Amino acid sequence: MSKAPPSVRQEYTIDILNAMEALSKEGAVPKWGSGLQDLERRNVFIGELSRLGIKKPDLIGKPSVRNDAAFLYTLVGFTSVVAVAAGQLPGDWGFFVPYLTGAIVLVVLAIGSTAPGLLQFIIGRFAQVFPDYRERVLRHEAAHFLAGYLMRVPVTGYSLDIGKAHTDFAEAKLQQRLVERKLSDEEINQLAVVAMAGATAEAMNYEEVQGQVADLTDLQRILQRSEQKLSNAQQQNLTRWAVYSAASMLTKYSKEYEALKQAMQQRGSVDKCVAAIEEA
Repeated sequence: MSKAPPSVRQEYTIDILNAMEALSKEGAVPKWGSGLQDLERRNVFIGELSRLGIKKPDLIGKPSVRNDAAFLYTLVGFTSVVAVAAGQLPGDWGFFVPYLTGAIVLVVLAIGSTAPGLLQFIIGRFAQVFPDYRERVLRHEAAHFLAGYLMRVPVTGYSLDIGKAHTDFAEAKLQQRLVERKLSDEEINQLAVVAMAGATAEAMNYEEVQGQVADLTDLQRILQRSEQKLSNAQQQNLTRWAVYSAASMLTKYSKEYEALKQAMQQRGSVDKCVAAIEEA
């Protein structure tokens, strides 16, 4: 479904939305959209984020370079060792092999300059060597799912990929593509919380947030569609408020969050994930 044309995805989410609305009226899914009543934008300060459990609030909005640095150090270290060892080969092999090995670093740098998305994909796959990778991804994606559900988003699927953007959540909520119209303050508030939920879940458990680049990109796309032009200071405060609201939501619905993580860890269907939330 994520690879389908926007028109097909929208038609599919309309059906899901109608079904969820019907279930909500019958009282079958009381938690769907229950987070909407807690939203009221205000000024939020760094200290408030700390008190709410964000480990390093000053790092929100500052992309982590841990994975990039580890990948680069590993690449340089590996090619250096191979080049030194290959230099002991007899004849022309002792010249050409180290030369070609050294060129690998230049090729990677060229990819980073011409196709940064491809390099980020490679680094993302490399990041899986870290022991905390799977837990980070699970926390991050479960938070997006839960926030979307509580914001009345017709969730049609999920991906355990920490680098995945979630613009589809926003468009499912609006039943329109983001580029098609401006957004009210109320819509901005709801979508901002969904966008920053994954980064918030990480920030509540780790000092560095690995998956916030995609979240911040989503948030920026949302803010660009605001009916009211937002200054840089207003955008920064809205980002802090979205993190604060998401953290409050994850704390309030902690049982639902833990149940959802377990369902997602078992690769449960969306139906099973919804059931996990409602039954918690």
